[in-house]
Formats: sequence, C-alpha cells, structure tokens
Amino acid sequence: MKIVDKIALALVIIGAINWGLIGLFNFNLVAAIFGDMTVLSRIIYALVGISGLWAIKLLFED
Repeated sequence: MKIVDKIALALVIIGAINWGLIGLFNFNLVAAIFGDMTVLSRIIYALVGISGLWAIKLLFED
C-alpha cells in the first residue's frame, strides 16, 4: 500500500469517526477543534472528501 493510500485511508477513518459522533451524540469533533466552518475546518472537510474519492480505487485493487 502506497503512502498516499495510507494517508487517504487515515483521513477517511477520521471522517467516519466524526460522522459517527455527529450521528450518535450530535457532536462535531472537527468543529470543536478547528472552529465552526473556519478556513482550517473547511480544508479538513475537503481533504476528507477527496480522500473518500481516492479510497474508491482501493476497492478495485488486488
């Protein structure tokens, strides 16, 4: 597994944990740490989204 794949997978896991916290406890960890829709939190959300798209290719690798 390439380093880019590992980074993407780590960001997807972070995103999944954040969505789990939102769904279960109505607590947004990214907003709590970086602020509600600040530039930094928007960058984090964008990176998690891009990582999710990148992780799609992991489904089709051997």
